[in-house]
Amino acid sequence: MLDEYIWGEVERISPEAPVPVVQVRRESWVPGGAANVAHNIRALDGEAALAGVIGKDLAGKRLGGLLRKAGVDVSGLVVTPGRPTITKSRVLAGHQQAIRIDREETSPIPGPARARLLEAVSGLLKGAAAVVLEDYAKGLFTQDLIEELIALASRRSLPVIVDPNANNPFVFPGATLVTPNHKEARQSAGLPRTATIAEVGAELLRKWGARGVLITLGEDGMCLFRPGAEPFQIKTVAREVYDVSGAGDTVVGVLSLCLAGGGSFEEAAFLANRAAGVVVGKLGTATAGRGELLRALDWQ
Repeated sequence: MLDEYIWGEVERISPEAPVPVVQVRRESWVPGGAANVAHNIRALDGEAALAGVIGKDLAGKRLGGLLRKAGVDVSGLVVTPGRPTITKSRVLAGHQQAIRIDREETSPIPGPARARLLEAVSGLLKGAAAVVLEDYAKGLFTQDLIEELIALASRRSLPVIVDPNANNPFVFPGATLVTPNHKEARQSAGLPRTATIAEVGAELLRKWGARGVLITLGEDGMCLFRPGAEPFQIKTVAREVYDVSGAGDTVVGVLSLCLAGGGSFEEAAFLANRAAGVVVGKLGTATAGRGELLRALDWQ
């Protein structure tokens, strides 16, 4: 995805309708969605290769340029004519978001694009240390594709981190870690509203067939669940929250980088929690740099 920001000021109300008139001062673009996960990994000096679908349009060219500038391998991007690059345009008046405009196509991707994607992933896995599956319910994933990707990673003994979407009732047998937020976890578990977070985590472990489930709980931190182990709770680091855009992408990026480096689930969750605390203190889709994370850990 491409995240577009239109920055401006409001000085009057439109005479045409009771809406504010935003006087545009500048525009900016940053990688969004799975591209933001890759961008976060690069911000921490990790290597990242991205596979996915973009359109044959200006947004796709812009996104590719931003990723190449950040040092992300974009050889796995499949250009699909007639399908737009997913773009989220946010209009900000001062520091307040006035409106968001989404340009996207969420129907299933065509068969030829899927075949090219699998071919690209197969090539990229030769130099990989971990695989991340990011589901935004935009038509990319099917149950069959997920199982094929996990199988490809498993043949190379690579950890697989999955960021699920509750609108897609997929399961992830063989995945290393699945990372739903609180709302996604409860919706996916299908338990009564009175169920505890421990009951939700246990149900998701059973349902998804993964080695671990990490539920992000917003201001309450995170909770890690593994078969046969007590839940591992991590409290959030108190700080002022400006914008939660992309915080989940930061969590997934740090988790995958840590697991790729041989870290434990607990270590990965702890570091991801601290990194999320950095990015929510920034406006817009953001990343946590290595120095910022070290300072957040009081290691520098």
